[in-house]
Amino acid sequence: MNPTVSMIMFSSLATGTIITMTSYHWLLAWVGLEINTLSIIPIISTTHHPRSTEAATKYFLTQAAASALILFSSMVNAWETGTWDITQLSSTPSHVLLTAALAMKLGLVPMHFWLPEVLQGSTMMTALIITTWQKLAPMTLIYLTINSLSTTILLLMGLTST
Repeated sequence: MNPTVSMIMFSSLATGTIITMTSYHWLLAWVGLEINTLSIIPIISTTHHPRSTEAATKYFLTQAAASALILFSSMVNAWETGTWDITQLSSTPSHVLLTAALAMKLGLVPMHFWLPEVLQGSTMMTALIITTWQKLAPMTLIYLTINSLSTTILLLMGLTST
């Protein structure tokens, strides 16, 4: 990959994470997650091999579905509470949807089947980025909404993932 393109991809990866980590509005957090997803796709498919193309496609589809669930969860919460603030999550359907979406983004146990296949189709450095850096933004969203989410379900998913 061209060094300039590589630098742009990695800087947009960092920018998306920072946008999500510093946002208190659901729409801005969603935009940061989408920037993250769209910047890792070319990094996954740098090796021109069918496995990497398949991995990039699986990663994109899974992350797009999880982002859509996050956006839907925030819309349900905004409909019921009238606010788009991340810390004001008070509706039960939005709790459940957000937990499912963040579990999918993190690759936790009920929705983890995409992660090993994506890691097998990518290089070692890309797999390292996917398993570490790409988890920072969803973990930040969990941290911001931990008072509203069910800690029992999150602990159960974390324990079964290990």
